[in-house]
Amino acid sequence: MGQQELMSKLGRLVSEERNPKTMDIDLLPTIEVLHRINDEDSGVPAAVEKVIPEIAAAVDRIVTAFQKGARLVYMGAGTSGRLGLLDASECPPTFGVREDMVLGLIAGGSKALARAAEGAEDDPKQGMRALQEIKLTADDVVVGIAASGRTPYVIGGLTYARQVGATTVALSCNPGSTIAGIADIAISPLVGPEVLAGSTRLKSGTAQKLVLNMLTTASMIRIGKSYQNLMVDLNPSNKKLLARAVRIVMQTTGCGARQARQALDQTGNDVKLAILVTMTGMSVEEARKALGNAGGFLRKAVGEKAL
Repeated sequence: MGQQELMSKLGRLVSEERNPKTMDIDLLPTIEVLHRINDEDSGVPAAVEKVIPEIAAAVDRIVTAFQKGARLVYMGAGTSGRLGLLDASECPPTFGVREDMVLGLIAGGSKALARAAEGAEDDPKQGMRALQEIKLTADDVVVGIAASGRTPYVIGGLTYARQVGATTVALSCNPGSTIAGIADIAISPLVGPEVLAGSTRLKSGTAQKLVLNMLTTASMIRIGKSYQNLMVDLNPSNKKLLARAVRIVMQTTGCGARQARQALDQTGNDVKLAILVTMTGMSVEEARKALGNAGGFLRKAVGEKAL
């Protein structure tokens, strides 16, 4: 694509437009600059709210994939790629899932996490190869993230994913984007022009993070990774998380800290098992079997014992 053509395409993107509310931002004192940024950010949740039906459709596909043992794969460049990797990396400690259940791919590879590798996004074949390297299957879900909706790396990945038969989701902040036209499901929160024209790490990045949080959190809740509003499948891999695990056992069962710690010791720090053992008096093996019969849903396992 020639520079003139690219400039023309960028000129048609909402995320590249100049924001009339911030034309004088370089003249303002610090506190007014911050108020302008905050005022613009305040509209992001409302933009996300408007696309909740599309987010829900994506969550249902992700839940189906997880139930088959398949994966959720995020892919993007720059800020979009980093946000995908951030969301993916937090799933194992938060929900106790395997490392490859939610994957994040970024144009330019791991080095692009800490340092900008903007040129890496220009090759659609890189997106295709990234999915080939993880052996993408038809059961997986691929979410292509690009504020502009036209990143070649993401276009290449989504195009390949469709060829494989995987579910494809496009997350962009421009209406009628290129990736929206490729994907099965298009999520397009329209947050408008940025405080600084084209700086999509601002409102667009915030909207993307909100959506990604919703995709994984809702999907994990739907497959039984929570009890009430507690993270009962978290992996207590450090002191803070172990303390949180003790508190969760206490909050769900009403027991004291000592009994909660004993239950966790007894179950190998399996929070869900520790709760079930404490609530019902089951042995660890009985509790493990009850959870298996309940598909991992603690409410159902407790209910089965109560009957």
